[in-house]
Amino acid sequence: MARKKTQAYTEEFRREAVKRADKDGNTAASVARELGIHPGQIYNWRRQFNRLSDKQFNTMGGVDYSKKESEEIRKLKREKAALEKELEFVKKAAAYFANHQE
Repeated sequence: MARKKTQAYTEEFRREAVKRADKDGNTAASVARELGIHPGQIYNWRRQFNRLSDKQFNTMGGVDYSKKESEEIRKLKREKAALEKELEFVKKAAAYFANHQE
C-alpha cells in the first residue's frame, strides 16, 4: 500500500488558515474544506500557535529560520571572519617581531 506524500505548508498559509477559521461565521471544517485540507490540521496549527508562540512556525529541527535570526547569524559570521583574519595577522606580526628581537 503506497503512502500519501505529506504536503509542507508555508508559515503564511498556516497563519492565514487559522485566522480564517477564527473569524465569525467560519469554522475550521468550512475553511479546511475550502483549502482542501483535513480540519484536524487547522486545529493542530491553532494549538501550536497558542501553546508554542510564533517561533514554532519558524523552527525546524531545532534551528530557527526566522528572518531576524538569520540576519543576526549572517552578521555574526561576518564579524567572526573579520576577527579571525585580524587574529591571524596579529599572530604573524608577533612571530615576526619575536624572531627579530633576538
